Amino acid sequence: MSDADVELPESIELAWGLRERPGKGPRRSLTMEQVVAAGIRVAEADGLAAVSMNRVAGELGVGTMSLYRYVPAKTDLLELMADAGYGDPPAPRGPDEGWRPALARWAHANVAAIHRHPWIRQVPIGGPPMGPNGVRWMEQGLAALRGTGLRGIERLSTILLVSGYARYWATLTADLTEAAAREQLSPDEVGARYWQQLERLTRNGPYPAVRELLADAEDELDEELDAEWRFGLDRILDGVEALIRSRTATR
Repeated sequence: MSDADVELPESIELAWGLRERPGKGPRRSLTMEQVVAAGIRVAEADGLAAVSMNRVAGELGVGTMSLYRYVPAKTDLLELMADAGYGDPPAPRGPDEGWRPALARWAHANVAAIHRHPWIRQVPIGGPPMGPNGVRWMEQGLAALRGTGLRGIERLSTILLVSGYARYWATLTADLTEAAAREQLSPDEVGARYWQQLERLTRNGPYPAVRELLADAEDELDEELDAEWRFGLDRILDGVEALIRSRTATR
């Protein structure tokens, strides 16, 4: 199949620099980067819900209809904003670095990207990565697993699993941080209050497992959320490691 047979959305071609300005018609007064950057400024200032074609056009000082020469719909703009917001992927796996620490770094970088731009978590996932940064992140994730014995589709499934957990964790912690801020409390204070409230609510009644948790883990419930993040990531990587070992054992 030739490149001519592979159709790409116009916004993706523009983002990758694959589409040149047409020879006829009005000259483009903006760049794709300027349009996306304007959308990000609106999201950073007033939240993702404030992003509209009209608002972004006003940010750029142009007519709303002119934006449709760059992105066919708001959904395309949001996807390009998220791609730009993620930015560069982490450094590639080093020559002396194992797959596990490399993939853990990649996972941490996913969380950090969303924490830098919390509005990213509200952008619907419209499909596999196609933006320039998204494909570069996918490349780095897959490369971290090179030489493990996993098949290509298994490597892809692994990075989808890890990135899904990272997105969930980033979303959860961002939501908790925003909720705590609304109550003018720190996330730790909100967590401590929750455990106190739960103890009171389940002191009596059919909640023996909850009471057992509160009794057994009394000293651990105040641990930072980072400890819970590491626990979950380690269990995922343990499973991947078991699969890799099973592949090498059958060779």
